[in-house]
Amino acid sequence: MVDLTSEMAGLWAALGPAPAHRGRVVQIACATTGEGASTVAREFARLAAVRARKPVWLIDADLDQPGQQEAVGADPERYGRLGAPAASSPNGATFFAVTPPVIGRDRKSVAPARLMTARPCLGGRLWITRFRAEVLRSGQRAEPLADPRYWDAMRRFADTVVIDAPAADRSDLAITLAPFVDATVLVVAAEATSAAEPVILRDEIEAVGGRIAGVVVNRSTYAPPPFLRRLTG
Repeated sequence: MVDLTSEMAGLWAALGPAPAHRGRVVQIACATTGEGASTVAREFARLAAVRARKPVWLIDADLDQPGQQEAVGADPERYGRLGAPAASSPNGATFFAVTPPVIGRDRKSVAPARLMTARPCLGGRLWITRFRAEVLRSGQRAEPLADPRYWDAMRRFADTVVIDAPAADRSDLAITLAPFVDATVLVVAAEATSAAEPVILRDEIEAVGGRIAGVVVNRSTYAPPPFLRRLTG
């Protein structure tokens, strides 16, 4: 178990509280697989849930390898026990599409919203989604949509929505969603020696209109090299 409470408190302070009139959406992204974005997203969502006025949602946006519910379920002392599954969309909107569509037992297309569920923990203060990737068959793909409707709906029901985006080296989701979120936080592994990958991701997010709010180095005792200090410049 990784406890990043102090680091996430610093990130919370840097971002500030959510606006009083609506929720905010914060995307956690990284350039390379294994840099720790999922851990940072989970820990930030937990801290936000403790401090928030309304429920916080952790959107597991890894449509190929969702793992946040499993990680939280394995640590009940920290997160509490997971509750029963519920719908993950307040109005049927989604941030992804499946092509070709999933066909149900009634031989009709299954609405994409039905392929993602959410389970509560921390006494209902934190909700965590999971895409049912196991129902997809050979040739079917789940891909992100460049559409703000899901995020606009979630802002009405949640204090903070935290997106755990898959690493950019295997998915373009973080770039696709960047224009529709309030802020993107980049996670960089402490052992990173090259500026190339995170700088490229930063530039691609900013090129589509996204906002980079900061960088989290995933080892608090690590002194980041100059390129990281300049990254959000």
